[in-house]
Amino acid sequence: MGPTVLHKATGIIDYAECWDYQRRLFDTLVARKTSLRDGTATPEIEQGAEAGYLICCQHPHVYTLGKSGNVNNLLVNQDFLDKINATFYKIDRGGDVTYHGPGQLVVYPILDLERIGISLREYIYQIEQSVIDTIAEWGIEGHRSEGATGVWISGGGRPLRKICAVGVRSSHWVTMHGLGFNVSTDLRYFGYINPCGFTDRGVTSLEQEVGHPIDVSEAENVLCRHLERNINIKIIK
Repeated sequence: MGPTVLHKATGIIDYAECWDYQRRLFDTLVARKTSLRDGTATPEIEQGAEAGYLICCQHPHVYTLGKSGNVNNLLVNQDFLDKINATFYKIDRGGDVTYHGPGQLVVYPILDLERIGISLREYIYQIEQSVIDTIAEWGIEGHRSEGATGVWISGGGRPLRKICAVGVRSSHWVTMHGLGFNVSTDLRYFGYINPCGFTDRGVTSLEQEVGHPIDVSEAENVLCRHLERNINIKIIK
């Protein structure tokens, strides 16, 4: 097993609060790398966090737009967002508009890819693979789609549909942002956007695909196990 990563479970947390928390952990990891390179004093970092942190959480209803996204893919105005108790943020990850909400497992790995020994491209690939491996345990076949990140499901007489969105930012080979995995998500909220900029594809959840309730914490445990194996890290809870 590879270097250790500290698991940070926050439950349901406001998006802005979690974003700030991500950035603090990110800055800590970058500062440590810089101090080691320059030979200066290493800043405080929690014992066991050899390669970084893994935030696992859910958010209240929120839409986020990546730095290369088109705001027109958000199909409603501020008044409507207020009516459905949703917020909106423009953020610094890649990708277009997406939705986070209760029932969606959101995972933010803040990882030092150099410490792990993996490229950014391979890292994104293995995040997707970990979700594919996770849903396979419920008998669901997921796959990638050319020209689009994330994990998709096809067949069953239904259009191509996304079960997990992936959007990552990396600086100094340290990552932030991550994935939104629809476990028991209220999919109606995706109807107010063009998810990830697509107009010809749908969205789905693990619960919808299997036809019975699934606990988010159960899906989290399975996903963490596959992340450990595919990225070669040890997640410490």
